[in-house]
Amino acid sequence: MTFSKTLKLATAAGALLLSSMSFAASVNIGTNDVAIHGYDPVAYFTKDKAVEGSAKYTATHDGAIYRFASAKNRDLFNADADRYAPQFGGYCAMGVALNKKLDVDPQAFYIQEGKLYLNLNKDVQKKWLTDVPGHVKSADRIWAGIEDLSVAVTNAED
Repeated sequence: MTFSKTLKLATAAGALLLSSMSFAASVNIGTNDVAIHGYDPVAYFTKDKAVEGSAKYTATHDGAIYRFASAKNRDLFNADADRYAPQFGGYCAMGVALNKKLDVDPQAFYIQEGKLYLNLNKDVQKKWLTDVPGHVKSADRIWAGIEDLSVAVTNAED
């Protein structure tokens, strides 16, 4: 193999590794790349509650596997994934507003203007609810700077 071909292969492998790391950082995934701890993102909108999904009904979006309670919910998600996927890659919305990437409790959710926001827990959600428009504005601005950073880098103390 020539040096030129080796260099091209190494460059391609590096780009693939970096792109997969970017997905890993931008979406909050758990074991086996499952998002929202296996809860159905569509059910938040259709049932106004957190419903566990099933490994029988899945879809992939932005490098994460989402689970659904039914084939119908999976199909709705596949038709418009950006509508149903949680904001800020499924990280705690209040955490993002505070420049952190924190895990979530799927039971601590809030929908505003057709967007799903998750929080670390119900106590953090109470703080989120004190000024949703203000926190969304801050989180949107901050997310642009931390989206592709790892959790460790984002959450490191200065």
